[in-house]
Amino acid sequence: MDDLLIPTDRPGVFGAVPSLRYTMLDTTDFLTALAAITGEAHVLTAADRIAGYMIDVRRSYEGQALCVVEPADTAEVSAIMALCNARGVPVTPIGGNTGLVGGAAVRGKTGPDGVEIPGIGLSLRRLNRIRDISVLDETMTVEAGCVLQALQETADAQGMYFPLSLSSEGSCQIGGNIATNAGGTAAIRYGVTRHLVLGLEVVLPSGEVLDGLTRLRKDNTGYDIRQLFIGSEGTLGVITAAVMKIAPAPLSRETALVAVESVDDALVILRHMKAAFGERVTSAEITEADYIRLILREMKDARMPFETVPRWTLLLEVCDGRADADLRGAFEEALAAALEEGHARDAVIAQNAAQAEDFWFLRHAVSDAIRHAGPNMSHDSSVPLEAQQAYVDLTRARIVARFPEALPLYVGHMGDGNMHLVVMFAKDRFADRDAYMEVSAVLDEIIDGVVAELKGSITAEHGIGLSYRGRLAKSAQPVEIALMKGIKAVFDPNGIMNPSKLFL
Repeated sequence: MDDLLIPTDRPGVFGAVPSLRYTMLDTTDFLTALAAITGEAHVLTAADRIAGYMIDVRRSYEGQALCVVEPADTAEVSAIMALCNARGVPVTPIGGNTGLVGGAAVRGKTGPDGVEIPGIGLSLRRLNRIRDISVLDETMTVEAGCVLQALQETADAQGMYFPLSLSSEGSCQIGGNIATNAGGTAAIRYGVTRHLVLGLEVVLPSGEVLDGLTRLRKDNTGYDIRQLFIGSEGTLGVITAAVMKIAPAPLSRETALVAVESVDDALVILRHMKAAFGERVTSAEITEADYIRLILREMKDARMPFETVPRWTLLLEVCDGRADADLRGAFEEALAAALEEGHARDAVIAQNAAQAEDFWFLRHAVSDAIRHAGPNMSHDSSVPLEAQQAYVDLTRARIVARFPEALPLYVGHMGDGNMHLVVMFAKDRFADRDAYMEVSAVLDEIIDGVVAELKGSITAEHGIGLSYRGRLAKSAQPVEIALMKGIKAVFDPNGIMNPSKLFL
Protein backbone atom coordinates (compact mmCIF):
# COMPACT_ATOMS: atom_id res chain seq x y z
CA MET A 1 0.00 0.00 0.00
CA ASP A 2 0.98 3.65 -0.42
CA ASP A 3 2.83 5.50 2.30
CA LEU A 4 1.28 8.62 3.82
CA LEU A 5 2.58 11.55 5.83
CA ILE A 6 1.71 11.36 9.53
CA PRO A 7 2.47 13.54 12.60
CA THR A 8 5.11 12.22 14.96
CA ASP A 9 3.83 14.01 18.08
CA ARG A 10 0.90 12.77 20.13
CA PRO A 11 -0.19 15.24 22.82
CA GLY A 12 -2.73 14.30 25.49
CA VAL A 13 -5.82 16.41 25.98
CA PHE A 14 -4.21 18.40 28.79
CA GLY A 15 -0.70 18.53 27.34
CA ALA A 16 0.82 21.31 25.29
CA VAL A 17 0.25 21.03 21.55
CA PRO A 18 3.64 21.02 19.80
CA SER A 19 4.21 21.83 16.15
CA LEU A 20 3.52 18.63 14.27
CA ARG A 21 6.30 16.97 12.35
CA TYR A 22 5.26 14.47 9.71
CA THR A 23 6.81 11.16 8.71
CA MET A 24 5.62 8.53 6.25
CA LEU A 25 2.84 6.15 7.22
CA ASP A 26 3.14 2.58 6.09
CA THR A 27 -0.51 1.68 5.68
CA THR A 28 0.23 -2.04 5.69
CA ASP A 29 1.93 -1.67 9.05
CA PHE A 30 -0.95 0.50 10.28
CA LEU A 31 -3.57 -2.11 9.34
CA THR A 32 -1.47 -4.79 10.98
CA ALA A 33 -1.36 -2.71 14.16
CA LEU A 34 -5.16 -2.35 14.09
CA ALA A 35 -5.54 -6.11 13.61
CA ALA A 36 -3.34 -6.68 16.66
CA ILE A 37 -5.89 -4.73 18.69
CA THR A 38 -9.20 -6.14 17.42
CA GLY A 39 -8.24 -9.29 15.54
CA GLU A 40 -7.87 -9.40 11.77
CA ALA A 41 -11.53 -10.36 11.26
CA HIS A 42 -12.60 -6.97 12.62
CA VAL A 43 -10.44 -4.78 10.38
CA LEU A 44 -12.53 -4.60 7.22
CA THR A 45 -10.90 -3.46 4.00
CA ALA A 46 -12.71 -5.31 1.20
CA ALA A 47 -15.22 -3.13 -0.63
CA ASP A 48 -18.06 -5.62 -0.21
CA ARG A 49 -17.47 -5.83 3.56
CA ILE A 50 -17.43 -2.09 4.20
CA ALA A 51 -20.13 -1.13 1.68
CA GLY A 52 -22.89 -1.10 4.30
CA TYR A 53 -20.94 1.37 6.41
CA MET A 54 -20.14 3.68 3.51
CA ILE A 55 -23.59 4.86 2.43
CA ASP A 56 -26.03 6.85 4.54
CA VAL A 57 -29.73 6.04 4.92
CA ARG A 58 -30.73 8.67 2.35
CA ARG A 59 -28.00 7.54 -0.04
CA SER A 60 -26.81 11.14 -0.17
CA TYR A 61 -23.27 10.67 1.13
CA GLU A 62 -20.77 7.93 0.42
CA GLY A 63 -17.87 7.34 2.77
CA GLN A 64 -14.23 7.01 1.71
CA ALA A 65 -12.36 4.81 4.16
CA LEU A 66 -9.01 3.06 4.39
CA CYS A 67 -10.86 0.49 6.50
CA VAL A 68 -13.63 0.00 9.01
CA VAL A 69 -12.54 -1.31 12.40
CA GLU A 70 -14.92 -3.00 14.85
CA PRO A 71 -13.66 -2.89 18.47
CA ALA A 72 -15.22 -5.16 21.08
CA ASP A 73 -14.87 -2.98 24.17
CA THR A 74 -13.70 0.33 25.57
CA ALA A 75 -10.11 -0.85 25.96
CA GLU A 76 -9.91 -1.65 22.24
CA VAL A 77 -11.43 1.73 21.35
CA SER A 78 -8.80 3.38 23.53
CA ALA A 79 -5.96 1.49 21.83
CA ILE A 80 -7.33 2.31 18.38
CA MET A 81 -7.62 6.01 19.18
CA ALA A 82 -4.11 6.14 20.62
CA LEU A 83 -2.76 4.47 17.48
CA CYS A 84 -4.66 6.77 15.12
CA ASN A 85 -3.73 9.89 17.05
CA ALA A 86 -0.05 8.92 17.04
CA ARG A 87 -0.14 8.34 13.29
CA GLY A 88 -2.46 11.19 12.36
CA VAL A 89 -5.16 8.97 10.88
CA PRO A 90 -8.67 10.51 10.93
CA VAL A 91 -11.44 8.56 12.69
CA THR A 92 -15.18 8.71 12.03
CA PRO A 93 -17.37 6.96 14.64
CA ILE A 94 -20.21 4.97 13.06
CA GLY A 95 -23.36 3.90 14.87
CA GLY A 96 -26.48 2.69 13.11
CA ASN A 97 -25.76 5.04 10.18
CA THR A 98 -29.32 6.41 10.28
CA GLY A 99 -28.39 10.09 10.51
CA LEU A 100 -29.84 12.51 7.98
CA VAL A 101 -27.03 15.06 7.55
CA GLY A 102 -23.99 12.93 6.68
CA GLY A 103 -22.48 13.00 10.15
CA ALA A 104 -21.18 9.42 9.89
CA ALA A 105 -19.81 9.71 6.36
CA VAL A 106 -16.14 8.66 6.60
CA ARG A 107 -13.75 11.34 5.42
CA GLY A 108 -10.00 11.80 5.37
CA LYS A 109 -8.11 15.03 5.90
CA THR A 110 -5.62 17.08 4.00
CA GLY A 111 -2.14 17.00 5.49
CA PRO A 112 0.84 19.23 4.73
CA ASP A 113 1.62 20.02 1.10
CA GLY A 114 -1.87 18.90 0.13
CA VAL A 115 -1.27 15.24 0.96
CA GLU A 116 -4.63 13.51 1.51
CA ILE A 117 -4.68 11.21 4.54
CA PRO A 118 -7.51 8.66 4.31
CA GLY A 119 -9.68 8.08 7.36
CA ILE A 120 -11.04 4.99 9.00
CA GLY A 121 -14.54 4.17 10.16
CA LEU A 122 -14.92 3.12 13.79
CA SER A 123 -18.01 0.93 14.12
CA LEU A 124 -19.46 0.63 17.63
CA ARG A 125 -21.77 -2.28 16.78
CA ARG A 126 -19.89 -4.81 18.97
CA LEU A 127 -20.16 -2.59 22.05
CA ASN A 128 -23.75 -3.70 22.52
CA ARG A 129 -24.09 -4.80 26.13
CA ILE A 130 -26.58 -3.60 28.72
CA ARG A 131 -24.17 -3.31 31.65
CA ASP A 132 -26.70 -2.61 34.38
CA ILE A 133 -30.32 -1.65 35.05
CA SER A 134 -31.52 -0.24 38.37
CA VAL A 135 -35.23 0.09 38.98
CA LEU A 136 -34.55 1.93 42.25
CA ASP A 137 -32.23 4.48 40.66
CA GLU A 138 -34.34 4.49 37.48
CA THR A 139 -31.19 4.16 35.38
CA MET A 140 -29.78 1.88 32.74
CA THR A 141 -26.06 1.68 31.94
CA VAL A 142 -25.56 0.74 28.30
CA GLU A 143 -22.82 0.53 25.70
CA ALA A 144 -22.86 2.82 22.71
CA GLY A 145 -23.61 0.13 20.13
CA CYS A 146 -26.88 -0.94 21.76
CA VAL A 147 -29.76 -0.53 19.32
CA LEU A 148 -32.36 1.89 20.68
CA GLN A 149 -35.11 -0.72 20.53
CA ALA A 150 -33.04 -3.01 22.78
CA LEU A 151 -33.04 -0.32 25.46
CA GLN A 152 -36.79 0.04 25.18
CA GLU A 153 -37.32 -3.73 25.45
CA THR A 154 -34.90 -4.13 28.35
CA ALA A 155 -36.63 -1.39 30.31
CA ASP A 156 -40.05 -2.84 29.50
CA ALA A 157 -39.01 -6.26 30.82
CA GLN A 158 -38.38 -4.59 34.20
CA GLY A 159 -41.69 -2.75 34.21
CA MET A 160 -39.88 0.45 33.25
CA TYR A 161 -39.91 2.76 30.25
CA PHE A 162 -37.17 4.29 28.12
CA PRO A 163 -38.90 7.24 26.46
CA LEU A 164 -36.69 8.01 23.47
CA SER A 165 -38.60 6.89 20.37
CA LEU A 166 -37.60 7.41 16.73
CA SER A 167 -38.76 5.95 13.44
CA SER A 168 -35.29 4.36 13.11
CA GLU A 169 -35.34 2.79 16.59
CA GLY A 170 -34.89 -0.72 15.18
CA SER A 171 -31.46 0.15 13.78
CA CYS A 172 -30.13 3.39 15.29
CA GLN A 173 -27.68 3.03 18.19
CA ILE A 174 -27.76 4.87 21.50
CA GLY A 175 -24.22 6.21 21.06
CA GLY A 176 -25.27 7.89 17.84
CA ASN A 177 -28.47 9.15 19.48
CA ILE A 178 -26.36 10.79 22.18
CA ALA A 179 -23.76 12.14 19.75
CA THR A 180 -26.51 13.80 17.71
CA ASN A 181 -28.80 14.69 20.64
CA ALA A 182 -31.73 12.94 18.97
CA GLY A 183 -35.17 14.39 19.65
CA GLY A 184 -38.00 11.92 19.19
CA THR A 185 -41.74 11.92 19.64
CA ALA A 186 -41.91 12.08 23.45
CA ALA A 187 -39.74 15.16 23.94
CA ILE A 188 -42.72 17.23 25.03
CA ARG A 189 -42.81 15.22 28.28
CA TYR A 190 -39.39 13.61 28.73
CA GLY A 191 -37.11 15.98 26.83
CA VAL A 192 -34.60 15.18 24.08
CA THR A 193 -31.68 12.78 24.47
CA ARG A 194 -29.63 15.37 26.35
CA HIS A 195 -32.18 15.30 29.17
CA LEU A 196 -31.98 11.50 29.46
CA VAL A 197 -28.20 11.22 29.94
CA LEU A 198 -26.82 11.09 33.49
CA GLY A 199 -23.28 9.89 32.77
CA LEU A 200 -20.92 9.12 29.91
CA GLU A 201 -17.85 7.05 29.23
CA VAL A 202 -15.84 8.65 26.42
CA VAL A 203 -12.56 7.77 24.74
CA LEU A 204 -10.73 10.95 23.81
CA PRO A 205 -8.74 11.33 20.59
CA SER A 206 -5.53 10.71 22.57
CA GLY A 207 -6.85 7.33 23.74
CA GLU A 208 -7.45 8.58 27.28
CA VAL A 209 -10.69 7.29 28.80
CA LEU A 210 -13.01 9.72 30.54
CA ASP A 211 -15.01 7.56 32.97
CA GLY A 212 -18.08 9.56 33.92
CA LEU A 213 -20.63 6.77 34.32
CA THR A 214 -22.34 8.39 37.27
CA ARG A 215 -25.95 7.77 38.28
CA LEU A 216 -26.11 11.01 40.23
CA ARG A 217 -28.89 13.47 39.49
CA LYS A 218 -27.24 16.21 41.54
CA ASP A 219 -23.53 16.88 40.99
CA ASN A 220 -22.25 20.44 41.11
CA THR A 221 -18.50 19.83 40.82
CA GLY A 222 -17.37 22.31 38.20
CA TYR A 223 -18.03 22.31 34.48
CA ASP A 224 -20.43 19.68 33.15
CA ILE A 225 -18.05 18.14 30.60
CA ARG A 226 -20.63 15.51 29.70
CA GLN A 227 -22.79 18.09 27.95
CA LEU A 228 -20.03 18.93 25.48
CA PHE A 229 -20.09 15.41 24.04
CA ILE A 230 -23.87 15.28 23.72
CA GLY A 231 -24.66 16.67 20.27
CA SER A 232 -20.99 16.98 19.29
CA GLU A 233 -21.45 14.50 16.40
CA GLY A 234 -18.29 12.53 17.19
CA THR A 235 -15.99 15.52 16.72
CA LEU A 236 -14.62 15.55 20.29
CA GLY A 237 -14.34 11.88 21.25
CA VAL A 238 -15.93 8.45 21.00
CA ILE A 239 -18.87 7.77 23.30
CA THR A 240 -18.52 4.15 24.44
CA ALA A 241 -21.12 3.87 27.24
CA ALA A 242 -23.77 5.91 29.01
CA VAL A 243 -26.01 5.98 32.04
CA MET A 244 -29.53 6.73 30.80
CA LYS A 245 -32.62 7.70 32.74
CA ILE A 246 -35.59 5.36 32.65
CA ALA A 247 -39.04 5.88 34.11
CA PRO A 248 -41.91 3.79 35.46
CA ALA A 249 -43.79 2.30 32.53
CA PRO A 250 -47.07 4.01 31.63
CA LEU A 251 -49.91 1.64 32.49
CA SER A 252 -52.72 3.72 31.00
CA ARG A 253 -52.62 5.33 27.59
CA GLU A 254 -55.02 7.10 25.25
CA THR A 255 -54.23 8.00 21.65
CA ALA A 256 -56.27 10.09 19.22
CA LEU A 257 -56.14 11.58 15.75
CA VAL A 258 -57.73 15.00 15.46
CA ALA A 259 -58.63 16.78 12.23
CA VAL A 260 -57.81 20.51 12.37
CA GLU A 261 -57.73 23.36 9.88
CA SER A 262 -54.57 25.10 11.08
CA VAL A 263 -51.50 24.80 13.24
CA ASP A 264 -52.89 27.54 15.46
CA ASP A 265 -56.04 25.47 16.10
CA ALA A 266 -53.85 22.51 17.02
CA LEU A 267 -51.90 24.65 19.48
CA VAL A 268 -55.12 25.74 21.19
CA ILE A 269 -56.09 22.08 21.57
CA LEU A 270 -52.65 21.27 22.97
CA ARG A 271 -52.94 24.07 25.51
CA HIS A 272 -56.30 22.70 26.68
CA MET A 273 -54.82 19.18 26.86
CA LYS A 274 -51.99 20.41 29.04
CA ALA A 275 -54.47 22.18 31.30
CA ALA A 276 -56.44 18.94 31.67
CA PHE A 277 -53.57 16.42 31.88
CA GLY A 278 -50.43 18.36 32.81
CA GLU A 279 -47.23 16.40 32.25
CA ARG A 280 -49.22 13.32 31.23
CA VAL A 281 -49.39 14.78 27.69
CA THR A 282 -46.67 12.67 26.10
CA SER A 283 -46.89 13.44 22.38
CA ALA A 284 -48.36 16.04 20.04
CA GLU A 285 -47.44 15.36 16.42
CA ILE A 286 -48.91 17.19 13.43
CA THR A 287 -48.89 16.28 9.72
CA GLU A 288 -50.34 18.33 6.86
CA ALA A 289 -52.63 17.00 4.16
CA ASP A 290 -50.23 16.67 1.23
CA TYR A 291 -47.85 14.64 3.37
CA ILE A 292 -50.66 12.35 4.53
CA ARG A 293 -51.74 11.82 0.91
CA LEU A 294 -48.19 10.88 0.00
CA ILE A 295 -48.06 8.37 2.87
CA LEU A 296 -51.38 6.83 1.84
CA ARG A 297 -50.11 6.49 -1.73
CA GLU A 298 -46.66 5.12 -0.96
CA MET A 299 -47.25 2.98 2.15
CA LYS A 300 -49.62 0.05 1.69
CA ASP A 301 -50.22 -0.40 5.43
CA ALA A 302 -51.28 3.22 6.00
CA ARG A 303 -54.92 3.80 6.94
CA MET A 304 -56.68 7.11 7.55
CA PRO A 305 -59.68 6.95 9.93
CA PHE A 306 -61.32 10.06 8.47
CA GLU A 307 -63.45 9.96 5.30
CA THR A 308 -61.40 12.75 3.75
CA VAL A 309 -57.85 13.85 4.50
CA PRO A 310 -58.02 16.89 6.80
CA ARG A 311 -55.92 19.99 6.27
CA TRP A 312 -53.85 18.99 9.29
CA THR A 313 -53.86 15.75 11.29
CA LEU A 314 -52.94 16.07 14.96
CA LEU A 315 -51.83 12.96 16.84
CA LEU A 316 -52.24 13.27 20.61
CA GLU A 317 -51.20 10.83 23.29
CA VAL A 318 -51.59 11.00 27.06
CA CYS A 319 -50.20 8.45 29.55
CA ASP A 320 -50.41 7.69 33.26
CA GLY A 321 -48.39 5.45 35.54
CA ARG A 322 -51.50 4.01 37.22
CA ALA A 323 -53.36 1.12 35.64
CA ASP A 324 -56.69 2.40 36.99
CA ALA A 325 -56.27 5.99 35.79
CA ASP A 326 -59.46 7.17 34.08
CA LEU A 327 -57.89 8.91 31.11
CA ARG A 328 -60.65 8.11 28.65
CA GLY A 329 -63.35 10.26 30.22
CA ALA A 330 -61.20 13.37 30.49
CA PHE A 331 -59.75 12.73 27.02
CA GLU A 332 -63.20 12.52 25.45
CA GLU A 333 -64.28 15.63 27.32
CA ALA A 334 -61.28 17.66 26.14
CA LEU A 335 -61.74 16.59 22.52
CA ALA A 336 -65.49 17.26 22.67
CA ALA A 337 -64.72 20.80 23.85
CA ALA A 338 -62.30 21.26 20.94
CA LEU A 339 -65.01 20.19 18.51
CA GLU A 340 -67.62 22.40 20.15
CA GLU A 341 -65.35 25.45 20.09
CA GLY A 342 -64.53 24.91 16.41
CA HIS A 343 -60.82 24.18 16.87
CA ALA A 344 -61.25 20.57 15.69
CA ARG A 345 -63.27 19.29 12.72
CA ASP A 346 -63.26 15.63 13.74
CA ALA A 347 -61.56 13.32 16.25
CA VAL A 348 -61.05 9.57 16.60
CA ILE A 349 -59.82 7.93 19.81
CA ALA A 350 -58.02 4.61 19.38
CA GLN A 351 -60.20 1.79 20.70
CA ASN A 352 -57.31 -0.63 21.23
CA ALA A 353 -53.54 -0.93 20.97
CA ALA A 354 -53.68 -2.04 17.34
CA GLN A 355 -55.58 1.07 16.29
CA ALA A 356 -53.17 3.25 18.23
CA GLU A 357 -50.32 1.61 16.31
CA ASP A 358 -52.12 2.43 13.06
CA PHE A 359 -52.30 6.08 14.12
CA TRP A 360 -48.59 6.09 14.94
CA PHE A 361 -47.77 4.38 11.64
CA LEU A 362 -49.13 7.42 9.81
CA ARG A 363 -46.66 9.57 11.73
CA HIS A 364 -43.62 7.30 11.58
CA ALA A 365 -44.05 6.48 7.88
CA VAL A 366 -43.12 9.97 6.72
CA SER A 367 -39.44 9.14 6.08
CA ASP A 368 -40.11 5.94 4.15
CA ALA A 369 -42.88 7.58 2.12
CA ILE A 370 -40.61 10.24 0.64
CA ARG A 371 -37.65 7.95 0.04
CA HIS A 372 -38.71 6.85 -3.44
CA ALA A 373 -41.41 9.40 -4.22
CA GLY A 374 -39.10 11.87 -5.94
CA PRO A 375 -36.15 14.22 -5.33
CA ASN A 376 -36.61 16.26 -2.20
CA MET A 377 -34.82 18.59 0.19
CA SER A 378 -35.41 18.09 3.91
CA HIS A 379 -35.19 20.78 6.57
CA ASP A 380 -35.39 20.45 10.33
CA SER A 381 -36.30 23.79 11.86
CA SER A 382 -37.54 24.85 15.26
CA VAL A 383 -39.31 28.06 16.12
CA PRO A 384 -41.21 29.28 19.21
CA LEU A 385 -44.60 27.59 19.52
CA GLU A 386 -46.57 30.74 18.72
CA ALA A 387 -44.54 31.17 15.50
CA GLN A 388 -45.21 27.71 14.02
CA GLN A 389 -48.16 28.85 11.90
CA ALA A 390 -46.11 31.78 10.60
CA TYR A 391 -43.25 29.40 9.76
CA VAL A 392 -45.57 27.26 7.66
CA ASP A 393 -47.26 30.20 5.94
CA LEU A 394 -44.06 32.12 5.16
CA THR A 395 -41.99 29.19 3.95
CA ARG A 396 -44.80 27.83 1.78
CA ALA A 397 -45.49 31.21 0.16
CA ARG A 398 -41.83 31.99 -0.55
CA ILE A 399 -40.95 28.52 -1.80
CA VAL A 400 -43.89 28.28 -4.20
CA ALA A 401 -43.29 31.85 -5.42
CA ARG A 402 -39.73 30.89 -6.38
CA PHE A 403 -40.45 27.30 -7.48
CA PRO A 404 -44.12 26.94 -8.51
CA GLU A 405 -43.57 23.25 -9.28
CA ALA A 406 -42.41 22.50 -5.72
CA LEU A 407 -44.59 20.69 -3.17
CA PRO A 408 -43.79 21.71 0.42
CA LEU A 409 -44.65 18.98 2.95
CA TYR A 410 -44.85 19.58 6.71
CA VAL A 411 -44.72 17.27 9.71
CA GLY A 412 -43.80 18.36 13.19
CA HIS A 413 -43.24 17.62 16.85
CA MET A 414 -45.71 20.38 17.56
CA GLY A 415 -45.33 20.38 21.33
CA ASP A 416 -41.67 21.40 21.18
CA GLY A 417 -41.71 23.72 18.17
CA ASN A 418 -39.85 21.38 15.82
CA MET A 419 -41.31 21.46 12.29
CA HIS A 420 -39.86 19.27 9.55
CA LEU A 421 -40.23 20.70 6.04
CA VAL A 422 -39.63 18.51 2.99
CA VAL A 423 -39.74 20.14 -0.43
CA MET A 424 -40.71 17.58 -3.07
CA PHE A 425 -40.17 17.76 -6.83
CA ALA A 426 -41.16 15.61 -9.80
CA LYS A 427 -38.85 12.68 -10.48
CA ASP A 428 -37.59 14.21 -13.76
CA ARG A 429 -37.10 17.75 -12.38
CA PHE A 430 -33.29 17.67 -12.16
CA ALA A 431 -30.89 16.73 -14.94
CA ASP A 432 -28.06 15.98 -12.53
CA ARG A 433 -26.87 16.48 -8.97
CA ASP A 434 -25.45 19.92 -9.71
CA ALA A 435 -28.90 21.11 -10.77
CA TYR A 436 -30.38 19.60 -7.62
CA MET A 437 -27.78 21.27 -5.39
CA GLU A 438 -28.37 24.65 -7.03
CA VAL A 439 -32.06 24.55 -6.13
CA SER A 440 -31.27 23.17 -2.68
CA ALA A 441 -29.01 26.16 -1.97
CA VAL A 442 -31.79 28.59 -2.87
CA LEU A 443 -34.22 26.72 -0.61
CA ASP A 444 -31.70 26.90 2.24
CA GLU A 445 -31.63 30.67 1.92
CA ILE A 446 -35.41 30.96 1.80
CA ILE A 447 -36.06 28.71 4.78
CA ASP A 448 -33.17 29.97 6.89
CA GLY A 449 -34.37 33.51 6.25
CA VAL A 450 -37.77 32.66 7.70
CA VAL A 451 -36.16 30.90 10.68
CA ALA A 452 -34.04 33.97 11.40
CA GLU A 453 -37.07 36.26 11.23
CA LEU A 454 -38.91 34.07 13.71
CA LYS A 455 -35.88 33.68 16.02
CA GLY A 456 -35.66 29.92 15.55
CA SER A 457 -32.97 27.33 14.83
CA ILE A 458 -31.94 25.92 11.45
CA THR A 459 -31.71 22.42 12.94
CA ALA A 460 -33.75 21.14 15.86
CA GLU A 461 -32.66 17.51 16.07
CA HIS A 462 -30.79 16.41 12.93
CA GLY A 463 -27.52 18.17 13.71
CA ILE A 464 -25.00 19.74 11.31
CA GLY A 465 -22.88 16.92 9.83
CA LEU A 466 -21.84 17.63 6.25
CA SER A 467 -25.20 19.00 5.10
CA TYR A 468 -25.57 22.08 7.27
CA ARG A 469 -22.00 23.37 7.61
CA GLY A 470 -22.52 26.36 5.34
CA ARG A 471 -25.82 27.16 6.98
CA LEU A 472 -24.25 27.00 10.45
CA ALA A 473 -21.50 29.37 9.35
CA LYS A 474 -24.13 31.88 8.19
CA SER A 475 -26.61 31.55 11.04
CA ALA A 476 -24.40 31.26 14.13
CA GLN A 477 -22.74 34.25 15.74
CA PRO A 478 -19.01 34.52 14.97
CA VAL A 479 -18.26 34.28 18.70
CA GLU A 480 -20.20 30.99 18.86
CA ILE A 481 -18.20 29.51 15.97
CA ALA A 482 -14.95 30.69 17.58
CA LEU A 483 -15.87 29.09 20.91
CA MET A 484 -16.84 25.80 19.26
CA LYS A 485 -13.60 25.68 17.29
CA GLY A 486 -11.69 26.46 20.47
CA ILE A 487 -13.34 23.55 22.28
CA LYS A 488 -12.56 21.30 19.32
CA ALA A 489 -8.89 22.32 19.44
CA VAL A 490 -8.63 21.51 23.15
CA PHE A 491 -10.09 18.01 22.84
CA ASP A 492 -8.71 17.14 19.41
CA PRO A 493 -5.52 19.15 18.76
CA ASN A 494 -4.46 16.88 15.87
CA GLY A 495 -7.85 17.22 14.18
CA ILE A 496 -8.44 13.49 13.71
CA MET A 497 -12.01 13.23 15.07
CA ASN A 498 -14.73 13.07 12.41
CA PRO A 499 -13.10 15.56 10.03
CA SER A 500 -15.12 17.79 7.68
CA LYS A 501 -18.12 17.86 10.04
CA LEU A 502 -19.73 20.91 11.65
CA PHE A 503 -17.29 23.50 10.30
CA LEU A 504 -16.42 24.60 6.77
